[in-house]
Amino acid sequence: MAGSADSTVLAGARVVLPTGTIENGRVIVEDSRIAGSAPEDALSVDLSGHWLVPGFVDMHNHGGGGASFTSGTVDEVLTGIRTHREHGTTTLVASTVTGEMDFLAHRAGVLSELVEQGDLAGIHFEGPFISPCRKGAHSEDLLRDPDPAEVRKLMDAARGTAKMFTLATELPGGIDSVRLLAEHGVIAAIGHTDATYEQTVAAIDAGATVATHLYNAMPPLAHRAPGPIAALLEDERVTVELINDGTHLHPAALELAYHHAGAHRVALITDAMDAAGFGDGRYQLGPLAVEVKDGVARLVEGNSIAGSTLTLDTAFHRAVTIDRIPVEDVVQSISANPARLLGVYDRVGSLEPGKDADLVVLDADFRLKGVMRKGEWIIEPQIG
Repeated sequence: MAGSADSTVLAGARVVLPTGTIENGRVIVEDSRIAGSAPEDALSVDLSGHWLVPGFVDMHNHGGGGASFTSGTVDEVLTGIRTHREHGTTTLVASTVTGEMDFLAHRAGVLSELVEQGDLAGIHFEGPFISPCRKGAHSEDLLRDPDPAEVRKLMDAARGTAKMFTLATELPGGIDSVRLLAEHGVIAAIGHTDATYEQTVAAIDAGATVATHLYNAMPPLAHRAPGPIAALLEDERVTVELINDGTHLHPAALELAYHHAGAHRVALITDAMDAAGFGDGRYQLGPLAVEVKDGVARLVEGNSIAGSTLTLDTAFHRAVTIDRIPVEDVVQSISANPARLLGVYDRVGSLEPGKDADLVVLDADFRLKGVMRKGEWIIEPQIG
């Protein structure tokens, strides 16, 4: 299958396009991009019996392969990136966790270099501007109200690579911080919040557009106190993140989000930490010790869920086979929607001519068989 590196025709697969699924479809790869036509002598790869979908886009990820985006060296971060690429995530945002402001500013500098050289798609600051009532796996001693001046400090440290901040917008300075982020084209995400329904509506009106891992680290939906969940699900301006690992969400909760928000407003994420693609054991998530057992990450002290060990190929497989979400809807949630939110849909997120040749090959049972990024196989499918 090595053949010519210039032009390759991937033929015979079910190809998922923005307009729907094409049976016995073709995707033409020329150098690093998807092309509209191929020369007669182009290498042809027969993918009959397989699915061809866009590379996955993960907008919320703390690490993998034993490596941490929150504290690791550049080489360790690259190891984590490589691990997720091997599971189909061809575009990835690195997420931090709560820490001292100077430390977070330093991490922003480290990660921004990897964004600038094309290894990452941006930085997501999750904490320290979150509620102590819903802190999850964040150090309470380091939490602080979302002061716009401090938000701006981290934006500046990221040198234009900050893509998203998760905020408890009900805290003092929350609404002003949302406005600041919106003015600079950075996503304001509502999460780790104890907000009421009304407070959440106010934050959305101020410019918040994402729900950080909907349901998790926020008040539950109640009939007289609907809280943030109802406000986030009902507003067409909001995209809701979902962690589909079988631990963070009951399948009925995932189905409710898809039914009420629609596939066009769902972003499947991993919220992965170091153990993703690596295994059980002891890890650090920022300053906190984490024990991973049977693939579930929990804090050693307090037993809170501490991120996930999820990879997006598993999230895709669960969504289609267990949750019975249509393949086209899953592709929208795992590729197109996050790409649009991150401002990179002109390059990735769908299999259209002119875009990067980022794609995933799945077998008939939706198991990953191949991954291509910018025209190069990361995992070359062994067909036949």
